[in-house]
Amino acid sequence: CKLPQLEKREMKILPQEKIGMYLAEAERRELLAAFYLELTTGLRRGELLALQWTDLDVENMTISVSKQVNRINGELVVSQPKTPNSIRKLAIPQRAVELLVEEHAKHPHSPYLFVSPKTDTMFDSDSFRHTHKKILKAIGAENIRFHDIRHTFATLSLKYGVDVKTLSGALGHYSAGFTLNTYTHATAGMKRDAADTIGSVISQTMQPAKIVGEGRMMPSAPLRCFPDLSAFGPRFGSSEKRQNAASLF
Repeated sequence: CKLPQLEKREMKILPQEKIGMYLAEAERRELLAAFYLELTTGLRRGELLALQWTDLDVENMTISVSKQVNRINGELVVSQPKTPNSIRKLAIPQRAVELLVEEHAKHPHSPYLFVSPKTDTMFDSDSFRHTHKKILKAIGAENIRFHDIRHTFATLSLKYGVDVKTLSGALGHYSAGFTLNTYTHATAGMKRDAADTIGSVISQTMQPAKIVGEGRMMPSAPLRCFPDLSAFGPRFGSSEKRQNAASLF
């Protein structure tokens, strides 16, 4: 007999117009560094909370992802990720580095980057998820999962021109094909943009050439119609200054 197919959970994202409010509320709760890093890397929750100070390379502006934290039998357990693809090094924005350095200065004796303000120990994953829910409620946003912040990062990355292979590596996926299948809602728009672009270019070449001089023909100038990505600020994985990222966050 044929096994029934598993029903996919609907993917949702944080609307782009809500991102600034989301981060402002996180800052009000003194948790800006964690949520800013999440929105600019798309880490899994367990990966984010398992980060240690030694995972941050301030000079090269990277973080190394090699651990995850899960609750097992009521205890927080740090372990290696389940797949080799999840072990990776990510470039992060300069502003993220600055926020992480400031965060570490608040609790210099802790090995972890993010420490619970209530317990002064590693952030409990369930508590962190509840904080995310409280932030959404405070800003009047739809109640989405914390994992949907990861989807938000991926969707915005594709929307603003990050290539699928680079994004797949950043997310820790086993293949670019899996990333494409996961984010078909975003790549459909990319296909439409590509079709419109090449259509405009070909149509431009069909315009009548200009006649100059003694009957000589001069072709019209090619149309430059590639998408304008300036609204996004820094490209994924770049080290641009914080003011370039202000338009997004």
